[in-house]
Amino acid sequence: MEPLLELRDIHYAYHSRSGETPALSNISFTVHDGEFIAIVGPSGCGKSTLLSLIFGLLPPESGTILLRGREMKDSHTEIGYMLQKDHLFEWRTIYQNVMLGLEIQKKITPETKERVEKMLYTYGLSRFRDCRPSELSGGMRQRAALIRTLALDPELLLLDEPFSALDYQTRIAVCDDISSIIKEEHRTAILVTHDLSEAISTADRVFILTSRPATLKTIIPIHMEAVDRTPLKSRNAPEFKDYFNKIWKEMNTNA
Repeated sequence: MEPLLELRDIHYAYHSRSGETPALSNISFTVHDGEFIAIVGPSGCGKSTLLSLIFGLLPPESGTILLRGREMKDSHTEIGYMLQKDHLFEWRTIYQNVMLGLEIQKKITPETKERVEKMLYTYGLSRFRDCRPSELSGGMRQRAALIRTLALDPELLLLDEPFSALDYQTRIAVCDDISSIIKEEHRTAILVTHDLSEAISTADRVFILTSRPATLKTIIPIHMEAVDRTPLKSRNAPEFKDYFNKIWKEMNTNA
């Protein structure tokens, strides 16, 4: 089966007057439809840079990124990008915020409006549609930000530490919430996170990067016995501790 996303021997470096700083080296992997991938690695190793390359914000110095077997310039695959902050505009209502992407891309149709209305209802935001972002909790704001991203019907979701601005208790609950929505919507997702527990509890596979210049050190498939697996259930699964210890060891050994 053709992968949704394929990276082949990706290299990237930052350039400044003081010289070149290699960020990513020889990164190759594939992601298939319906997978939830988590990327972990040392701080500053280039995890967010990798998402920027996949989204097309940065061009690789060398190597190839394919979407459905086509190079990015020839691809029609929609990609959604969810950042650390929700970036909801206070002068717009929640409904106006979630419609923003459709509005900018001139894709507001009866069908897209119906899809947004359904997601607002399904994910508990219908009665807050006329509220301003400041009237919502952090978790609800992130839910609204996800609906705004999903409104454009992306095949691939890139999540750059979307829960990091939340307090720990809210973070766990929202992670569970957002992950469930992504699975219910049958989306493919790549999550960048510093939180190993978050990576293990959400992902089908965890990609471990080395320190800069980052290479892909290893890929660890995650298999949990939990029925109807969710992040909260995964954290309580007997396998969870073993995966945590294994990934921690991989990240803290040089070999």
